[in-house]
Amino acid sequence: MPYDAVSELSDESLLVLYSNGDRVAARTLSQRHLPRVLAHAYRMLGDRAEAEDIAQEAMLRLWKIAPDWRAGEAQVSTWLYRVVANLCTDRLRRRRSVGLDEAAEPEDETPSAGDRMQEAERADALQAALLQLPERQRSAVVLRHIEGLSNPEIAEILDCSAEAVESLTARGKRALTAILAGRKEELGYVDE
Repeated sequence: MPYDAVSELSDESLLVLYSNGDRVAARTLSQRHLPRVLAHAYRMLGDRAEAEDIAQEAMLRLWKIAPDWRAGEAQVSTWLYRVVANLCTDRLRRRRSVGLDEAAEPEDETPSAGDRMQEAERADALQAALLQLPERQRSAVVLRHIEGLSNPEIAEILDCSAEAVESLTARGKRALTAILAGRKEELGYVDE
């Protein structure tokens, strides 16, 4: 099947094609979902190498379940976000269980004034603030306000109610506001 025709297919159709050996379908699904999966993992973990591992693992799990995919039960994107969220949670738990002597020294992520533009500084500040949130609040905020998913989609990913998503998102936003409040001027958000 020509690439243009394949790129118009739904995720579920692409999974069926992949399970029948169609490599173009796999490439199309990867191009469609891998950047967002990687970005979500990075926002959850704050480490690019770990995020790449998580994204790769999530895609491998998708390929493994492709032949058994049951159409209509979940969207591929929602399923992937849930897998990434679970893998990130597992990774974060393992980090916490490491003793102080085995823990890696924290990296200094402070942007140098001469080397970074204001948008890069804002992105760094947001990432650092996100990492201070509890995991479920962080997931809800990232999925809603950065990834643009709906509350019902997030509820399915986090295995909770839409009301719980609203609460998690609201608490996360309040916490982010408090964390970033003292940096308004530094980040260029003060009226002149």
